[in-house]
Amino acid sequence: MAPDLAPTPTAAAPRPLRVALVAGEDSGDLLGADLARALAARVPGVEIAGMAGPRMSAAGVSPWWPASELAVMGLVEVLRHLPRLLRLRRALIERVTAWRPDVYVGIDAPDFNLGVERRLRSRGIRTVHYVSPSIWAWRESRVRTIGACADRVLCLFPIEPPIYARHRVDARFVGHPLADAFPPEPDRAAARAALGLPPAAPVLAVLPGSRVGEVARLGAIFADAVERLRRTHPGLVAIAPMANARCRDVFAPVAERIRLLDGRSHEAMVAADVVLLASGTAALEAMLAKRPMVVGYRIAPVTHFIVRRLGLLKIDRYSLPNVLAGEPLVPELMQHDCTPERLAEAVARLLDDPGASARMLTRFHELHESLRRGASERAAEAILELAGPR
Repeated sequence: MAPDLAPTPTAAAPRPLRVALVAGEDSGDLLGADLARALAARVPGVEIAGMAGPRMSAAGVSPWWPASELAVMGLVEVLRHLPRLLRLRRALIERVTAWRPDVYVGIDAPDFNLGVERRLRSRGIRTVHYVSPSIWAWRESRVRTIGACADRVLCLFPIEPPIYARHRVDARFVGHPLADAFPPEPDRAAARAALGLPPAAPVLAVLPGSRVGEVARLGAIFADAVERLRRTHPGLVAIAPMANARCRDVFAPVAERIRLLDGRSHEAMVAADVVLLASGTAALEAMLAKRPMVVGYRIAPVTHFIVRRLGLLKIDRYSLPNVLAGEPLVPELMQHDCTPERLAEAVARLLDDPGASARMLTRFHELHESLRRGASERAAEAILELAGPR
């Protein structure tokens, strides 16, 4: 009689790779969507979940909460929403802990994500922070705090990893997604046709900010500068892409002779001969669009006094093209220098003398190439490396 044979145990199928992604605003949703697609292309069957906007959801991220839950700006708004945000953070930490992802990726939103990353890291979950805060501009001491929260930081600018290295924090330059989105040679004629602009007229794109407070401080100054330019450049066409409806409502009353657009900032910049803009990401976009620009900015006088008095700001260049180049490529008119007269003079120089901007545009091409690295693919590779072999 044949002996009984015990059944051969079957090995359990390996659990799919799990990645938690948390974004907190529209730009983070765009980054998260591209990252999710890059991860899925490398690891078929990867499970991705977290806080997601519509783009991330469409890219296959399971939305535990909508990214709009974190879309709170301004001190008063944050304080009003603080109890809800704290409850949300606790709930997210518990849900991620129970899910046990191979890695947690906090996309920007440092005030929220770094606290989550610190707690998850203490529970044995690997953490990545995608988009470094502007440590090159102020409070480098924050690097130590970031390093205590994230196992790895993914940086958009090459100037950032060396700062982290000074504090022994693992940081990788992955490139900037905007540099991937803009072609090396934007098509101005096509942009003008798409916006219904005359092909030969001088065009000025005006961007007074993406936040209501910025538009309230700068809108009238920028609009006055445009009126002064019209006196010396009677054929000038001025267009202003508005970040949102609230910004449009603030700017419209002072911009009667400026054509307002709903979004379409990329097209507006590409279509323009010169761009007049508030300091911020818009300056990077104008650089990638290869357009001469004038940067103007003001902050509240009390804030300016405190920042200067306490030495919190450690740079003397403010716009990203100048910071990346390490030299004053583009005119910057800040605080008391940000007046209609001086802005109009600076724009007029660029409109009247194409040679004045030739070197600027050459450097813009060089800087574009330095940032064009396939950011989402490189970010995915850095995350998978940290997650470890499957």
